[in-house]
Amino acid sequence: MNIRFLETFVWLARLRNFRLTAERLHTTQAAVSSRIASLEQDFGVRLFDRSAREVALTADGSKALVHAERMVKLMREMKEDMSDREVYAGVIRIGVIESIVHSWFPDFLGRLHKTFPRLQIEIVSDTTIHLHEQFSKGNLDLVLQAEAVIGPQVSNLALCELPMRWVGSPKLDIGSETLSLADLAAFPIISFARNSGPHAVIERLFSGSQRSERTLHINCIASVATMIRLATDGFGITAVPPAIIQRELNEESLHLLRVDTEFPALVLIASFRSDHENPLTETVARIAQETAADFALNWGHEIARLPAPLN
Repeated sequence: MNIRFLETFVWLARLRNFRLTAERLHTTQAAVSSRIASLEQDFGVRLFDRSAREVALTADGSKALVHAERMVKLMREMKEDMSDREVYAGVIRIGVIESIVHSWFPDFLGRLHKTFPRLQIEIVSDTTIHLHEQFSKGNLDLVLQAEAVIGPQVSNLALCELPMRWVGSPKLDIGSETLSLADLAAFPIISFARNSGPHAVIERLFSGSQRSERTLHINCIASVATMIRLATDGFGITAVPPAIIQRELNEESLHLLRVDTEFPALVLIASFRSDHENPLTETVARIAQETAADFALNWGHEIARLPAPLN
């Protein structure tokens, strides 16, 4: 049984309001409702009476609440025990994409070191595709990247979403007018690595325009730092999260472009193996999730957003 669903049940019983519960758990009202419906289906009973203005526990819900509170409390105590400064002094291997490295990753490492000061951290920065390969081979314990890992005994946590924007150097003299995809295709395009999510979006966006197909020049680059450097030098335009180019935007070496077609946000996900005997990786993933949520709340909707719950 999903402990997050039980936690949702406990908070809804306390707050008696779907909106307040969603805000407390940093999720949506629809997600809260879905979790409760799933529990009701598992138990075969109705847990809440939704006919009143305030949500109220049914008789069966009151009985279930006693057990749910006990299980949630046990989980909290387990996490507290794991925070013992003397417990974890080993090594955890974390894979991370550059978009995270250049945004909230330093804050995450600070929190992780504060929680487990004796823990040794090995970091691999690479593309999502390569991180998935290393994770599947057992070379990484946790990956922070842009696609869920599907497999037996693998769990995925939604971290945050980074909005994507087209940007270009003032050297290109593009101006502030709204651009179409055909206008963008007149410039060399600097893309994330081939077969990555953003690269697939670029190909999909431009596939509907014959004019774009004739003139489109995509340069696929695995290094985000190299992409930013080429863009600031005026080599071409690129679509990146504003979260990772705050210095360039402040220095005005890159400008946000007005484009009539929205670029989908980069959805960030933590993937780890479910290991009940050694839940360290899940705890580290939760720390990453909390850090990403705080980053989104502190920086605002244009820089980062709280994620939609994973199915």
